[in-house]
Amino acid sequence: MPLGHHVIGCMNFISVLLSIPVISAGIWLSMGAVNSCFKLFQWPIIILGILILLVGLAGLIGGFWRITWLLVVSLIAMFALIVLLSVLIGFIYMVSMKGSGHPEPSRAYLEYSLQDFSSFLRQRVQKSYKWDRIRTCLSATSICPKLNQTFPIALDFFNAHLSPIQSGCCKPPTQCGFQFVSPTNWIGAVNVSADTDCQQWSNVPDTLCYSCDSCKAGLLANLKVDWLKADICLLLAFIGLIIAYLTSCCLRNGKTESILARYKQGDSYT
Repeated sequence: MPLGHHVIGCMNFISVLLSIPVISAGIWLSMGAVNSCFKLFQWPIIILGILILLVGLAGLIGGFWRITWLLVVSLIAMFALIVLLSVLIGFIYMVSMKGSGHPEPSRAYLEYSLQDFSSFLRQRVQKSYKWDRIRTCLSATSICPKLNQTFPIALDFFNAHLSPIQSGCCKPPTQCGFQFVSPTNWIGAVNVSADTDCQQWSNVPDTLCYSCDSCKAGLLANLKVDWLKADICLLLAFIGLIIAYLTSCCLRNGKTESILARYKQGDSYT
């Protein structure tokens, strides 16, 4: 019987360890110039990871110190957290599925359209009061200015594999027909009516195309790559938690059946 409690305690210790990659995934999503400007999944992941850690510690204490009620409560709570984790994993995947770049003639980089992304993500960047804060944050980074040192001539720039956010925020859309002066300086648009973003473009360093829909799309395209990486990490932790949880439940059920069997044997002798 003590062995069963210790094994369950070990399974909860594994759950504690598995909470670390969950918390780490949330912290990782909070880091970096782009991620720090747009917070969506970071805190839900971190909070869920902390709850898994606390419940795992409770189960660990209940298992090693044979506190049955604490063990039962931790099993119920862990089940709820595993369900929440599965929902979060599925939701992140669903909203990150849509949205990919479109090639342009004589360009190595891709261009992005906001309409390609899920309505959930579009709503997070289309409202002006939300985007104003994000735009201010992005304009304060070195994402665009560093392009001027990296690609001083047009041929190098056109053959560059820009990140989605650089493609969307640091230059005007290709179809506008601007002429290259530098990566963040363009003149003489020949087709301003091709896209509403053409009129949003400005050579002012703090403006550029930060108000463009292409910038919003580039931001989402940049972020969804990180979200999918974090989602894989969460999925692996989820699989580990399922194995640990089922093992704990099987041991718990085995202990219960053993107690009932001894109880019945006691009745048969009376």
